[in-house]
Amino acid sequence: MAKQKSGCFLLYLLLLFSGQVIQILGITVGINYGQIANNLPSPSRVASLLHSLSVSRVKLYDADQSVLSAFINTDIEFVIGIGNENVSTMTDPAKALGWLQQHVLPYLPYTKITCITVGNEVFKGNDTVLMANLLPAMQSVYQGLVSLGLDKQVNVTSSHSLDMLGNSYPPSAGSFRQDLAVYIQPILDFHSMTKSPFLINAYPYFAYKANPGAVSLDYVLFEPNPGVTDPLTNLNYDNMLYAQIDAVYSAVRAWGRPDIEVRISETGWPSRGDSDEVGATPENAAKYNSNLLQRTAMKQGTPMNPTLPVDIYVFALFNEDLKPGPTSERNYGLFYPDGTPVYNIGLNGYLPPMLSSSFKMMPALSIFEIAAAILLLA
Repeated sequence: MAKQKSGCFLLYLLLLFSGQVIQILGITVGINYGQIANNLPSPSRVASLLHSLSVSRVKLYDADQSVLSAFINTDIEFVIGIGNENVSTMTDPAKALGWLQQHVLPYLPYTKITCITVGNEVFKGNDTVLMANLLPAMQSVYQGLVSLGLDKQVNVTSSHSLDMLGNSYPPSAGSFRQDLAVYIQPILDFHSMTKSPFLINAYPYFAYKANPGAVSLDYVLFEPNPGVTDPLTNLNYDNMLYAQIDAVYSAVRAWGRPDIEVRISETGWPSRGDSDEVGATPENAAKYNSNLLQRTAMKQGTPMNPTLPVDIYVFALFNEDLKPGPTSERNYGLFYPDGTPVYNIGLNGYLPPMLSSSFKMMPALSIFEIAAAILLLA
């Protein structure tokens, strides 16, 4: 028996360092499922792909009915989103409640919606009206959940970019921009009151692209390197992502909220880029995401929070051919739209073939018809 256990442990180590443990144990991170493309598979086929990969958490940028319907009874947890264009509307409590009644209530409990993001990277631009509307919108959505009895089941938050930091180095001296204090301080109070996470979109790739001569590629790719030591705490960081996370923790705690958990709503690495996008290669993308998945499988915490496993959503599931901007923006996907991996990190999922035209002509069922059928079969 001892030999058998030893052999199993050695096999686990072998798989871990080859990257194949991802496929055996299932993906321990969430996946961002963006849809800015005209060639993506149907949501029902995507549901099969994610099931074959043992993905348990998915983040959307909207509340697409076809997606939420396709994932009924899949046991996958969903983060759904309210776009920046709808934030001002959500400041009206009646309209926020109406949105919940249309986009959330019909799907529970068959589709597991656990979080709603209101806006995305609101503080990245200069729209002060949008910034001012963010918290009232979050409050209206939260109060709507309270009135529906769903506030313990679904939390409310927003995804932010690292641009909201005034300082990020060393991590222990991380701080928010002072010009954003009037917006961010009450948002932190909201998170503390509702016990919801503070979400950050963090991309070490951007730091490397901006200054490849000064930023170590191994450091940003989780590859072996001496690391960077915080001179104030003497904590050593062997990768930039963990340093970024701890910088946000420091900023949050500096404003009196040590009880708030910081989570990563987006991180990833592009497999292609324009000529001036240094480092955007399949090899680097494979290293970044493979190493990231291995570390989350080991339930690693950051140096500042070693006992709290990092909570991460990888960007993104597919390459999205209609995204504007540089070439890299269309090449963050783990998969091509036909379901084949963009690079090999052990993610060998199954995307079912398209249905024949005769099946396509069958009428689609609404969420209510599907729910009724489930009740009849129960």
